[in-house]
Amino acid sequence: MSRWGSGAQATPGLSVRLTKCNNKDVNSSTSLASDITVNLSPGLVPAVVIVSGADRPGVSGAFFRVLASHQVQLLDVEQSQFRGRLNLASLIGVDPARVETLKEGLSETLRGYGQSVSVEVQETLHSTRPLSTHAVVVLGDPVTASHVSRIGQTLADYGANIDTIRGIADYPLTGLELSVTVADPTPGGGVAMRKALAELTCQIGVDIAIERAGLQRRSKRLICFDCDSTLITGEVIEMLAARAGREAEVAEVTARAMRGELDFEESLRERVQALAGLDASVIDDVAAEIELTPGARTTIRTLKRMGYKAAVVSGGFIQVLEDLAQELDLDYVRANTLEIVDGKLTGRVVGKVVDRAAKAEFLSEFAADSGLKMHQTVAVGDGANDIDMLSAAGLGIAFNAKPALREVADASVNHPFLDEVLYILGISRTEIDKEDLSDGSFRRVPLTTSETKA
Repeated sequence: MSRWGSGAQATPGLSVRLTKCNNKDVNSSTSLASDITVNLSPGLVPAVVIVSGADRPGVSGAFFRVLASHQVQLLDVEQSQFRGRLNLASLIGVDPARVETLKEGLSETLRGYGQSVSVEVQETLHSTRPLSTHAVVVLGDPVTASHVSRIGQTLADYGANIDTIRGIADYPLTGLELSVTVADPTPGGGVAMRKALAELTCQIGVDIAIERAGLQRRSKRLICFDCDSTLITGEVIEMLAARAGREAEVAEVTARAMRGELDFEESLRERVQALAGLDASVIDDVAAEIELTPGARTTIRTLKRMGYKAAVVSGGFIQVLEDLAQELDLDYVRANTLEIVDGKLTGRVVGKVVDRAAKAEFLSEFAADSGLKMHQTVAVGDGANDIDMLSAAGLGIAFNAKPALREVADASVNHPFLDEVLYILGISRTEIDKEDLSDGSFRRVPLTTSETKA
């Protein structure tokens, strides 16, 4: 296609039992977690050990040396560092006669490293980690404790539990990712909660996106953007119409079409007629004036590094987009073609119009050409003519969109930064910046208050 136009092995000392329902893998993390059993070595009891303090070299080594001296069985370990503070936790099996000497040994050894130690014996051995069903991404500037409190309460109202929280972004806005377990993880079980979170987004002014967790979330490998007011900041046809002195007239028709009030093809032909007689050179003039949406280069560069195919499907015009598509190294581009005769625009388009239905068809075509399933696709758009494309995609993201599109989208972005898409996909700013620093593409443009509040 033209870019344009396995068996499981048992781990010694652990016994894991998984269940299936109706021959399908269980997707309920709560039921799955209750079916996980871990065998302790004979004569040992489970205990949780937590070490915390200022992060210093040697703490982990000293910790495990003490555990080893007491013949401890390791069942789970997690170590994290936050703003210079270390937290090291371990679920262990230990001889009950050694619990107190273990605690004394840890406390004495790690006191020299400035660490505090707690050892708590467990009566029963529970599953070691929650298997979260969904990821909730919160994005805003600022994100306040009040925002998270409201979100947490809404989740709790629908029986969902927050398992973990991590910071996912500090630029160009603040981002948090909440791993949650919902009460009913079966398909359709979280619809009411999704609607409540969507309403809360409007009330508190932060973006909230929820998506099913797991391998399917990380399987996305094709992203398709609308162009005007999504990948770029303006509307190309209005920029062309300005050359004919008819920008306001055309902008009004565009706005009605994007709201879904007019048939897109009819409105496009009507607007293109306003361009009749313009010299074809205006195409190059407008192409030179195109401004990418903030974060567009970062988003495409990052996803391409990850092996994504990137596409743009536009109700605009291929002659304006060709150079930009090459510059961004897009894999697929589809747009309308302006008819040019004797160096002048005729006021007509050539060939099939790229309308609402065609956008979805092209997305499916790109996925098939890439050897991907539709659940591995992401679509991003802003207008009613993107409804079919976002509905067909595995993840549909409405970008500063009209109400008609927000109603059908899986997630909505209401800030003017396209790199919010990366955060919704679970890609952190730390990961983005690390890669940019390695190849010299790292930059952070100072932001104005008007930009972050837009």
